Amino acid sequence: MIFEGAVHKFGRDVDTDVIIPARYLNTTDPAELASHCMEDIDAGFVARVRPGDIVVAGENFGCGSSREHAPVAIRAAGVSCVVAASFARIFYRNAINTGLPIVICPAAVAGAQAGDRLRVDLATGVVTDLTRDTTYQADAFPAFMRELIAQGGLLPYVKARLDEAAAQ
Repeated sequence: MIFEGAVHKFGRDVDTDVIIPARYLNTTDPAELASHCMEDIDAGFVARVRPGDIVVAGENFGCGSSREHAPVAIRAAGVSCVVAASFARIFYRNAINTGLPIVICPAAVAGAQAGDRLRVDLATGVVTDLTRDTTYQADAFPAFMRELIAQGGLLPYVKARLDEAAAQ
């Protein structure tokens, strides 16, 4: 799986309250969540983000509450993946479970600037800043995690596996 898009850069400790403010947690509709994604940290984010774009952030991305709404909002806004120096542990699991690819690559975070074009290859872990002609190495995603992401998250992945088993 390869993702390519423009960088939207954020700092460290971006918490789930600014990813999707608590006042919008009365819905689980991805489109509604997407319309408010990042509005408390970057009011113009939703207007600027294009399908396939990539969020790049510092340490501890997704800290705060354990709401699954945060990665759902990011993904539904059109972001293809998030590259960060590190992720809050619960956000990491929620992102994978909801089908949002995330990559830990501090060097790419240090080098990339807002507006750069990034290419992220989950199979190899290679993050390329196409604007700056620079390549960084992150850990590759294991095959089963790439399949889980390709299926759209944990629930679709499990359903597909169950359907496959039932067909045998």
